[in-house]
Amino acid sequence: MCRWLTYKGDPIFLEDLIYKPDHSLIDQSLRAMEAKVPTNGDGFGIGWYGDRDLPGLYREVLPAWNDSNLRSLAHQISSPLFFAHVRASTGTETVRSNCHPFAHQKWLFMHNGQIGNYMGFRRRLEAHIPDTLYAFRQGTTDSEILFYLLLAHDLDKDPLCAINKTLSLVRHVMEESEAPSLFRCTAALSDGKSLYAIRYSSDDKPPSLYYAAEGDRIVVVSEPLDDVADNWEPVPAGHLLQVHEAKAPVVMPLDS
Repeated sequence: MCRWLTYKGDPIFLEDLIYKPDHSLIDQSLRAMEAKVPTNGDGFGIGWYGDRDLPGLYREVLPAWNDSNLRSLAHQISSPLFFAHVRASTGTETVRSNCHPFAHQKWLFMHNGQIGNYMGFRRRLEAHIPDTLYAFRQGTTDSEILFYLLLAHDLDKDPLCAINKTLSLVRHVMEESEAPSLFRCTAALSDGKSLYAIRYSSDDKPPSLYYAAEGDRIVVVSEPLDDVADNWEPVPAGHLLQVHEAKAPVVMPLDS
């Protein structure tokens, strides 16, 4: 399983969260505490919003702890909304196109979890992505399929509806397959203005997800960046965390 974080608030340097905390994302890439495996070295990526509408993106197949370019970029880039992800592959190859975050137009998306037996019904899921969107698919992961299914369900018009429809569709396809399995997911997505974070599972063991909010600032993480329990609030299983401009975060149950 992967580890990720996202931030929204006053602009800060990316290194303030990716490198500086005691249990930073770089530390989690080597020593994750709440994942199935402690090491997340199958590539990494950052995505950030700045003065333009479309986000910046940098992804690489090196382990995050061993990439000097990431350290330099994180030291220089300041952003009011950014994503960072370290990857532990669940079976697909380690290539740049499979590294998170994924970007399409103004949207960023990243994911931790797994669609169980994904390769057994990958074609059925991909059939729900229209040709106008499928042309932009570059990798082979279940994560990227989730992203394009969200876009196919009118993510631009109604993000909450798109999220619920996508989760429901994946569950339906899985249940109709000859080898039903588990669907576990935490994910973050943003259009540069609003932020959405999902914690979901088809059983009672969803991947971990926490958030810390102070004023207009919010950090959402796969696992806490420090060991101060009071700093972090778990996102309940089967819930969506949403943050809109100049509004406090709202946690609401998912329909699926």
